[in-house]
Amino acid sequence: MTQQLLILFHPDVYICLLFLAVAIVTVVAWRMMRAARQRWVRPTVITLLAALWLLAFYGTFLGVTGVRVRHVTFFSDDLPPAFDGYRIVQFSDAHVGSFNGWRKQILQEAVDSITAQQADMIVFTGDLQNTCPADIDPHRRLLATLKAPDGVFSVLGNHDYAMYVDQDLEQQYRQVTQTCNEEGDLGWTLLNNDHRIIRRGADSLVIAGMENDGENRFPQYGRINSALYGLRRQSFVVMLEHDPTAWRRKILPHSHCQLTLSGHTHGGQISLLGLSPAALTYHEYSGLYYVGNRAINVSSGIGGVIPFRIGTPPEIVVVTLVRGKR
Repeated sequence: MTQQLLILFHPDVYICLLFLAVAIVTVVAWRMMRAARQRWVRPTVITLLAALWLLAFYGTFLGVTGVRVRHVTFFSDDLPPAFDGYRIVQFSDAHVGSFNGWRKQILQEAVDSITAQQADMIVFTGDLQNTCPADIDPHRRLLATLKAPDGVFSVLGNHDYAMYVDQDLEQQYRQVTQTCNEEGDLGWTLLNNDHRIIRRGADSLVIAGMENDGENRFPQYGRINSALYGLRRQSFVVMLEHDPTAWRRKILPHSHCQLTLSGHTHGGQISLLGLSPAALTYHEYSGLYYVGNRAINVSSGIGGVIPFRIGTPPEIVVVTLVRGKR
């Protein structure tokens, strides 16, 4: 079990700190402006401060709303004929502890959007909570409404390991166990280095899941051999893994999984002019990426410990599987 990386606070604390920082910048800039003698300084400073306040308000109150439904199509010659046109709804990084107060309606909108797709399967790719399973309690009834003909499958993300609260390893283990039980109580099938087989007559599709397998100090519990144990090389596999860095490190070199679904990056939560801070850290951070005939889809998620987004709206992803070449 991994020790905590840092201690997290209530989401609204971060928002208050954000506006405090903007206010401090405003005061400092205003004093500098008044001391400056050049004529161009005043309109420039006022314009920049207005833009700063506008971005702060937009990211806090508008950027986190309006759940987007993103559609992607994955083509593969390996897809069994009976699963041609099969549809999977992926959602990720719920961070339900941030959906308090007026933000509860965002989670409701996301659940309604998922249900409206009437997909064959629903998958959740990790980070259900912010810090501990108590985050899940207020939203249990809503999350339990998610149903699909072939089931709802999930994996753990780094936040689901209760790493971000001050507690000993025994307490942390109990918290992780409780989180796993909570997901089971929702009616979800948690795939901790495990898989299930979906059948359509003589054809089959494998939905597999690895535990979080990140880089550096993030949890590294993914066991790909365990997740795929007993499967034939010819199997068509959809792999769930929270951290997309595991795709190049483990999934591509050590398996034949055709499609991987991930989250974790939140798309950087900010994207201006197509530029995202996530691009500095991740090869794949938002969208569908191919290497040869295999692919990973990285979802920007629907939530975050810091409820703030600009240019990266909360999203669910509808993945359609198509037999054939792209």
